Amino acid sequence: MSSSRDLLHKLVGFDTTSRESNLQLIDFVRDYLAGFGVASELVYNEERSKANLFASIGPQGLAGIVLSGHTDVVPVDGQPWTTPPFELTERDGKLFGRGTADMKGYIACVLALVPALIQAPLRIPVHIALSYDEEVGCLGVRSLLKVLELRPVKPMLCIIGEPTQLKPVLGHKGKLAMRCDVQGEACHSAYAPYGVNAIEHAAALIGELGRIGHQLQQTQDPRFDPPFSTVQTGVITGGKALNIVPADCRFDFEIRALPSLDPSEVASQLKAYAEQQVLPRMQAVSAQSAIRFTELSAYPGLVTDERSQAAELVAAFSGSREFGTVAFGTEGGLFDAVGIPTVVCGPGSMDQGHKPDEFVSVAQLAGCDAMLLRMLHSIRT
Repeated sequence: MSSSRDLLHKLVGFDTTSRESNLQLIDFVRDYLAGFGVASELVYNEERSKANLFASIGPQGLAGIVLSGHTDVVPVDGQPWTTPPFELTERDGKLFGRGTADMKGYIACVLALVPALIQAPLRIPVHIALSYDEEVGCLGVRSLLKVLELRPVKPMLCIIGEPTQLKPVLGHKGKLAMRCDVQGEACHSAYAPYGVNAIEHAAALIGELGRIGHQLQQTQDPRFDPPFSTVQTGVITGGKALNIVPADCRFDFEIRALPSLDPSEVASQLKAYAEQQVLPRMQAVSAQSAIRFTELSAYPGLVTDERSQAAELVAAFSGSREFGTVAFGTEGGLFDAVGIPTVVCGPGSMDQGHKPDEFVSVAQLAGCDAMLLRMLHSIRT
């Protein structure tokens, strides 16, 4: 039997940066589970270069518990690592490597539990769900959830092991990322009024986003930090030279919305402003002017009632009733949207995630092992 530390060593060794395939890791997990007689179901992307994995242990046809994690990690490019990012390095009670906190440490603990799950007489099944492309918009898990949504019995609980220092997290904001392309008309800057300055009109749209963002601050939920929905523009490009009126400008923006707000409402407000205020001014000079919006990524928020069975169960497993929320997004809202109650709880801290020399402490890994054993003992016959 492999310990969670041994398994983490294996998992970190797979470069599963989102731009790469995760199939080597998925094949390793499939073979590992097969060694215990557990079959895996793989749900591939269209190119069959990546896959989700779903496996079940215990009695079938009953509502069980899903232990879920994403296999992809963020890039290490340009980061000043002092340890090899795709090798597990132990130092001062910490385990360094890309994905140790976010979130291969949790996956390692889940896999280490498998021998005990096989040996125990379980009242309900335990499911293992591994996804891909979480880091680029929670993309991969959606195809797996389409499969699970069609099944006659849905799980009673999903525990997503994002790093929360093993404290149950019941909520996070939703996100909508958009791109806006503004097409104007170029001309010599000496004749600027005869052109359509795409940058200036993009600036008007960005200013409107700021106004909308200020309005959003009026609706607050103290469970979140910041306690209101936010809007921000993160990338802008445009222009060729100072003496040319720019014909094109592009900017990317995102909405981080409280679970009570549909972020598409904000996008609709901006689109209405573009169509009613900005575009007519542009087309009065050039009929070829245009404003186009493209969705880049989106996922729903999560809010689980602290009085729910899901919250009570994870509080018992984790030994903590210190329920909280997190600023980062997870796949939790997607599980919840198909009728699977979800709580986020895993080892490590996102303070270490996405950074050079990412780590999870040995103590947190051991704590996760203990949490999963408490779960196991609670569902034995």
